[in-house]
Amino acid sequence: MSHASSSKVCKYDIFLSFRGEDTRRTFVSHLYNALEQRGIHAFKDDERLETGKSISAELLKAIEEARFAVVIFSKSYASSRWCLEELAHIIKCKKELEQIVIPVFYDVSPSDVRHQNPPFADSFSQHEVNYKDDMEKVQRWRGAFVEAGKISGYHLHNFK
Repeated sequence: MSHASSSKVCKYDIFLSFRGEDTRRTFVSHLYNALEQRGIHAFKDDERLETGKSISAELLKAIEEARFAVVIFSKSYASSRWCLEELAHIIKCKKELEQIVIPVFYDVSPSDVRHQNPPFADSFSQHEVNYKDDMEKVQRWRGAFVEAGKISGYHLHNFK
């Protein structure tokens, strides 16, 4: 991952990172359909994963092959270790590949993401218990959360 974004091959225009149980059938499905209708090639995990491929390897590769990453922060986003792994990799790609990251704060505030306030505090506390032997991983996730919370994005409060 040492090439500049101008020289990398982009398989996708956008990688969508989201917590499925919160937004898959509502906001994300509408966003995905709107992007596709406009000819914007988006990666959404249930639409683009190839059968038989390792989910984690395929997701990380898709992140690297996207020009943009749209991260939809919802109330239970931080409860998912998959979402946190995606986010950490997205932030790495932002730094190393100059990928453009666009956060969407879906009924949560950017400040709560940045400072890991409720509803995220409980999720991170639980991760600290679950990964007490790998606190470096939890700190990487926390760092990615802070970084993402500092990026200017879209704040959708009480979005329906």
